[in-house]
Amino acid sequence: MNTIYRIQTLNQISSVGLKRFAAGSYVVGGNVDAPDAILVRSHDMRAMEIPRSVKAIGRAGVGVNNIPVQSMSSRGVPVFNAPGANANAVKELVIAGMLIAARNLLPALKFVHGLKGENADLNGAVEGGKKQFAGVELPRQTLGVIGLGKIGSLVADAAIKLGMDVLGYDPEITVEAAWSLPSRVKKAQSIEDLLKAADFVTLHVPLLEVTRKLINSHRVKIMKNGAILLNFAREEVVDNRAVLEGLESRRIRYYVCDFPARELMGHPEVVALPHLGASTREAEENCAVMVADQVRDFLENGNILNAVNFPDVTMMRESPFRVGIANANVPNMLGQISTAMANAGLNIHNMINKSKGEMAYTLVDVDSPVPAGVIDNIIGIKGVLAVRYLPVEQQ
Repeated sequence: MNTIYRIQTLNQISSVGLKRFAAGSYVVGGNVDAPDAILVRSHDMRAMEIPRSVKAIGRAGVGVNNIPVQSMSSRGVPVFNAPGANANAVKELVIAGMLIAARNLLPALKFVHGLKGENADLNGAVEGGKKQFAGVELPRQTLGVIGLGKIGSLVADAAIKLGMDVLGYDPEITVEAAWSLPSRVKKAQSIEDLLKAADFVTLHVPLLEVTRKLINSHRVKIMKNGAILLNFAREEVVDNRAVLEGLESRRIRYYVCDFPARELMGHPEVVALPHLGASTREAEENCAVMVADQVRDFLENGNILNAVNFPDVTMMRESPFRVGIANANVPNMLGQISTAMANAGLNIHNMINKSKGEMAYTLVDVDSPVPAGVIDNIIGIKGVLAVRYLPVEQQ
């Protein structure tokens, strides 16, 4: 008899993604109790009492600031996200933001909305007023991209195709991201060098302590005069007070962002959107499908891909008898796990272990069924956080 997994949804998740959970093997819904996994978008889980039954959390998006990742790590629960699934949607909005600022579209729209009179009067007012909204074209302008992950790379590529020169900065760039980066992107040696040269600056970094207020008063003062700053990453990577200082000094021409903030509301040179970065049908579907597949593979096979708090660990099944072990990254853990299995007469067919920071994860395929006592012995090893026995069930 097949195991029935229970999935609780805390937000409306795209039905395209939810269909990845086979009806005969999964129960999915907002009121599911004792869930094996939780799917979430923006719901704040930090004060939520998360059931002990939960084995995984899937964020149908990228940021996980609404999820208590550290406490989940201490329970051996992976927190999955969907990096890159909404990248095209964000890229398009960044390009739209650049054009809004370059062509002064926001004040131009406000000007038109304020016009009154018949057509003749309107035409006269338009001809007399349009000069104040003259803008610039993007070709030969320099775009500085801070953060060269999937979104940053797509933005850089789009800007190059629009005729812009592109400077990039990312000291943590991955090999995969470097391969996908357009060859015409020039490397900046520092954020400061990038800010001094860029007519447009766009931010695509995660919110970490090192990136909080990445754009601060000091860095605003060294920006190129009249630069346009775009933030479609996280609100807190920019110091709003520093932005206001930059706008008043004209060091910043426009601040275009996806995060309305009280201190910036109403400022004529602030274009604040209501967090629209991933708000497309395609992005919501892509995120839901990606995270659903990851959660399903973990529940059924113990594989981990794109968990923010665990290493990527995937292993093809070579035996129907599998054990998945989440543990602290400490010495002799593999030796103790192997010994527990050997003492029970189990032959290890295949094993993989990887670590990420303080967390490690092990998958073990053995040649015969694993007695419950062996699982209990492994759980009893100091540093082991969670153990799951994952046999392939007979139909």
